[in-house]
Amino acid sequence: MTGYEMFWPIVAHAVLVIILYGLLSIRRSAVVKAGKAAPHQFRENRDEPAESLVVRNSLANQFELPVLFYVISMILYTTQADNLPALALAWLFVISRYAHAYVHVTSNNLRYRGPLFALGYLAVVGMLVWLAVWLTFSTANPL
Repeated sequence: MTGYEMFWPIVAHAVLVIILYGLLSIRRSAVVKAGKAAPHQFRENRDEPAESLVVRNSLANQFELPVLFYVISMILYTTQADNLPALALAWLFVISRYAHAYVHVTSNNLRYRGPLFALGYLAVVGMLVWLAVWLTFSTANPL
């Protein structure tokens, strides 16, 4: 690795979060305009219409498993374990999150959403295993 390649998947995931916030605003405005919800319903997230609820849930998902992805990515970078296998797993995770979010906010079909989540989960597990192997066997490891 030559530099900051490990940060691009992090940036790409942050862009997904920004996109989902924008979509949530659009969907919430639309349900208010359509008379399906009142603005005060969003204050405490009670009785949110399905059109915006799926986006809110998808957005919440971006602050669960991805937190572990961020931490592992940063540790991979700081320990110089951010090589091709780590980078490939990071991109696999991010691609799976985009696909998972797309399914979540469109059809919300668990038949597709579940395997996409599992793929991202396995990518993060792979990143963690790679980190453990690197820390155990790397000659650059100061431990």
